[in-house]
Amino acid sequence: MRTVLFKKLWLVLPLLFLGTGLFAQDAAEVSFNVELSKEKLGINERLRIKFSMNKDGDNFIPPDFSGFQVVMGPSQSISSSWINGKRSFSKSYSYIVKPKNQGSFTIGQATIEIGGKVYKTRAKTVTVTAAVANPNAPKSANDVADENLHLIAEVSKANPYLNEAVTVVYKLYISPDISVTNFRPVGSPKYNNFWNQDIPVTKYNTVNGTYNGKPYRSVILKRVVLYPQKTGKLEIEPLSLEVYVDVPTNRRDFFGGKIYTQASKTVSAGKRSLNVKALPEAGKPANFSGAVGEFDFSVTTTKTALNASESLQAKVEVSGKGNLKLFQLPEPDLPSALEVYEPEFDEKIRTTASGMQGKVSNNYTIVPSYRGKYPIPSISFTYFNPKTGKYSALNSEEIMVDVMEGPESEGAGTNIVAGNQKITIPTGKQFHFIKVKPNLTSMASSNFFGSNKFYALLFGPLLLIPLLILVVRKREKDAQNVEGNRLRKANRLARKYLSTAKKELGNETNFYIALEKALHNYLKAKLKIETSDFSKEKIVGLLNDKNVDSGIVEEFISLLKNCEMARYSPFTDVQMQNDYEKASETISKMDKQL
Repeated sequence: MRTVLFKKLWLVLPLLFLGTGLFAQDAAEVSFNVELSKEKLGINERLRIKFSMNKDGDNFIPPDFSGFQVVMGPSQSISSSWINGKRSFSKSYSYIVKPKNQGSFTIGQATIEIGGKVYKTRAKTVTVTAAVANPNAPKSANDVADENLHLIAEVSKANPYLNEAVTVVYKLYISPDISVTNFRPVGSPKYNNFWNQDIPVTKYNTVNGTYNGKPYRSVILKRVVLYPQKTGKLEIEPLSLEVYVDVPTNRRDFFGGKIYTQASKTVSAGKRSLNVKALPEAGKPANFSGAVGEFDFSVTTTKTALNASESLQAKVEVSGKGNLKLFQLPEPDLPSALEVYEPEFDEKIRTTASGMQGKVSNNYTIVPSYRGKYPIPSISFTYFNPKTGKYSALNSEEIMVDVMEGPESEGAGTNIVAGNQKITIPTGKQFHFIKVKPNLTSMASSNFFGSNKFYALLFGPLLLIPLLILVVRKREKDAQNVEGNRLRKANRLARKYLSTAKKELGNETNFYIALEKALHNYLKAKLKIETSDFSKEKIVGLLNDKNVDSGIVEEFISLLKNCEMARYSPFTDVQMQNDYEKASETISKMDKQL
């Protein structure tokens, strides 16, 4: 009885497995695809086109192969196998065609009927070039790398405003058929006519995606934020990389795995163009200094009540998102009775994919000399908002500083003008008492006449006359020395503009940023030009029009070039010191001629 039962089971089990395999095959998703031996070929080469499916079908209709001549086909191939109780099936129709002409041709859709439904392949594009030297030769590793590796520059905005942030992201697209082992930059873009800031890529993360309709992996290699400094059509220089890849061959190792060969490929992102729009003239404020973005503005003081000879700090601060390093902060207009020192510039800025964010400020040290109330008038800051396409103005609140104790001004009780306002300084002593019992002594009891004090007072003024004559002549001589006066004034001006750069000596990045800003601010102050005109050719033309010596112009342009080079190559402390001294000397010489 048991023997008969086992025999029946052995007969039923294969049928169960067969039924399970057929059910899995029926449940599998239908696929109907087309494969090309190559997508780019010479006119003297041949192309193999294969239509494959994973289920048997009927009524196969091929495309018309427009632009090609069918040399062979269709050849049909069917394969079926059982692996671990599962059945796999494939069927294909293959054609060998040759192109009739050069150009770009489309392999149309093929159709087949499977299970009562009609399925179609995707259309494919083939490029036919001129005849090749070795037709139908197998592709080399470099050919495979060339077809499966692409470097693309993605630009955030194609039509930005002047000084508006533009982000450029360089992505490398890699086909799943190859793998990248290493890469190195061949040449870095110079970004002429742009202020630029790199955003370091600390980790290379691979993301799955598509490129030209095919599955690819992509990785971000470089990110940079650009601020255009000139209007019109500007070109972004291409980034080029030498990439080392592993390419599979048609050979197999002992265990059946693919054997790979290494190839190197130089890829370039190609040039990209931007159409930079000028800032509108309509509604442009008179005090606009080139700020573009979205900002907040504030003026604060550390004290509002203090004694004379004590100091307070006044901070003029702009915060937000925009070209924070490329404009001048507004300056306060303070009463003359307040002694104001040169401001200390401070910045806390970070650069993200959307541009610069943070804040910049000028910190003024103010020391009042006399007792009274002094106003720090309202200050206006204007900027252009590229999102709204309009100018905006921000005004600070007026701050009143109360100096409680200290000496009285010689003009006590009179009005002190601060901006457009007048304010009266109260002395606190409007009434004085007359002393009715003075302590006087008789001159008769003293031996003043004939004493040393008597002769000193008598002849002292006579002795001062030659000294006064020498002082007057010295002043006249100095007044006639126009060149010397101009040179001294120019030296003071150079120290003013280069004060921030001097503080950053030893810090290469901050020093050259401060030096470049000082040179630009000097030109803006002297030549009355906007930031948009800061191209080297424009600067040379303006200085030549002002009859500035060509040697001085060359020194100035060479300093600007050093500021740009500092972003890409290291500079020593000695070079920074030399550039600082050269900048001071060049500004002095130029100011004397201007």
